[in-house]
Amino acid sequence: MSKSLKARSHALSDPEYQLQVLNNASSELAQKPKFQEKLEENGLYPLKPTGIEIFQMNLGHMCNMSCKHCHVDAGPDRKEVMQKETFEYCLHALESTSATTVDLTGGAPEMNPHFRWFVEQVSNMGKEVIVRSNLTILTTAPKYQELPDFFAEHGVTVTCSLPCYTRERTDEQRGAGTYDKSMEALQRLNAVGYGQPETELELNLVYNPVGPNLPTSQESLEQDYKQRLKRDHNIRFNNLFTITNLPISRFLNLLLQSGDLEEYMEKLITSFNPAAAKGVMCRNTISVSWEGMLYDCDFNQMLNIPVEKNAPQHISEWDGQSLNERSIRVNQHCYGCTAVSGSSCSGAIT
Repeated sequence: MSKSLKARSHALSDPEYQLQVLNNASSELAQKPKFQEKLEENGLYPLKPTGIEIFQMNLGHMCNMSCKHCHVDAGPDRKEVMQKETFEYCLHALESTSATTVDLTGGAPEMNPHFRWFVEQVSNMGKEVIVRSNLTILTTAPKYQELPDFFAEHGVTVTCSLPCYTRERTDEQRGAGTYDKSMEALQRLNAVGYGQPETELELNLVYNPVGPNLPTSQESLEQDYKQRLKRDHNIRFNNLFTITNLPISRFLNLLLQSGDLEEYMEKLITSFNPAAAKGVMCRNTISVSWEGMLYDCDFNQMLNIPVEKNAPQHISEWDGQSLNERSIRVNQHCYGCTAVSGSSCSGAIT
């Protein structure tokens, strides 16, 4: 196997190697500071929590899709899913935390066998539930086709990936046929009240750029999406979130294949925005892996950078006060959340 092929293979499977690749790429950019140094320059280091408001859970890496930009490396061949015991630890933690939102992600979170039970439990606690759906899962087996009604019954906020309002660009990033299935799923969600002005059922879309590019203006892109989807498919939705692709896993692999890694890292580093750094999502979020390990964010989770050692490491050891007092761990990939207007699971920060 050639050196470049070995690098790409490692990028997909070895978090330590991914960090090494990112640090090497950054060091070759003359006089470009480490992310920690950039925070220090702006009086933001160590980065501290502002309080846990969002309890984000990765329910597993199993997915019906294998998208090019996926930082989780999810797919149909992945078998890792959260077990019921871990869900129960999460419920116990939620009973003792002031977090108002439970954010369920994957993979395709809907594929976890305990998904519906857990949504019902959290809904009964009066907390907002966000499900991050790839949309196409809602068009597959009958048990998934029923989910729009289930979501509506429990007032779930549905946040969906849709890289573009055109078929060509969506299918380029997420696979042939994705666009048509996504339109079908959005129409099903609209039919039960999602995205409609007369209901409170919130339907949000997520835009990830295709290729080594940063997102454009969230506000203007949202208007484009709303006009095109209404005109072409009579689809309505509430908000569009623009999210920067972080150089992790499959997207890092693409950057290595195309030779664009250093150029992309330079874009991220030179676009650092101190205002975005103040509002990064790791300051009000805790991330729980499918095994129950605790991380500052979903990206740190995929790079195997757990919360600092003096804080609880596993959901079974939950201690909200210790977690709120921790320092957040950072590395070069964090530039992805602080470039231009910033990037979070709720879109642009500034």
